[in-house]
Amino acid sequence: MDQPASRAIHVALTFNDKYWALAYAVMRSICLTTRRRGDLVFHLCHTKLAPEHAAAQGSIATEFGARLEHYDPEQSTAFRQLVALLPANDRFPPIVYTRLVLDRLLPAGVKRVIYLDCDVLVCRPIELLYDHEMGGHPIAAAFDPYHLGIKKGRDIRQKQTPFDTGDPYFNSGVMLIDIERYARVDLPARIGEFAESGVLANLFFDQDMLNLVFLDNWQPLDWRFNVLNPKPAHESLHPVIVHYTSYSPPWKLFSRAAFSRFYRHVMTQDVYYRFMAERAPKWLAPIIGRMRSHSLKGGDIK
Repeated sequence: MDQPASRAIHVALTFNDKYWALAYAVMRSICLTTRRRGDLVFHLCHTKLAPEHAAAQGSIATEFGARLEHYDPEQSTAFRQLVALLPANDRFPPIVYTRLVLDRLLPAGVKRVIYLDCDVLVCRPIELLYDHEMGGHPIAAAFDPYHLGIKKGRDIRQKQTPFDTGDPYFNSGVMLIDIERYARVDLPARIGEFAESGVLANLFFDQDMLNLVFLDNWQPLDWRFNVLNPKPAHESLHPVIVHYTSYSPPWKLFSRAAFSRFYRHVMTQDVYYRFMAERAPKWLAPIIGRMRSHSLKGGDIK
């Protein structure tokens, strides 16, 4: 059994200030669903945060006794050189590529880490994933049920790709990583080879890159560790982690996703309405402000 030797549970998140509240909700969901709160170490890889956002995230340590470590990927030469090669947009900003250099950012004592996208909710103890058997592989992850469309495009035929449609393919939003084995692969060098050969132009951001590098060299996880686009029916199936990949996530006011009501309470009503107000059009912000005031006086989220 390749179980971690340390009692610490290391979790890495990457985000910019636009997604500060989502990262807060992920951390709080982990803390609420485990009894090992004092073992949690959150490795937060982010660009500059507004002081009030940093303070809200810092309250995780006070509320639960977890430890928060902060990293600015832009201070890493390996990160800067890597993102110079890679595409980015509003949905996939450069910060998402931090997971490709986690082995170079995290302290030497970290042997195993869980990487989580910030659009997830942890519903059961995170150690169910952290203590999972990895079978000697660099990563463990769950199959992506939408892999054919990602590989081959909307009609599953026109997109040029280095993948065979029958290749196993994982979703990279939830990964258990063996840092030593991950480092041996030298992801920046491999991606540099993709850029030189022209393969990079046909890849779907870093999820394709990871799948191509680790093709046939990853440990499959049960689907409950990463339920994509979760619906209310999934709630009774006791998922470990749900992953909000649809366009109606629970941080939007009228979401129909699984655990949407629970998510808002995990985020806390104060943070939820603050986050909504920051992202809303100016004309809507006063209405959200009144909703926030009502909720803080004891009103419930319906």
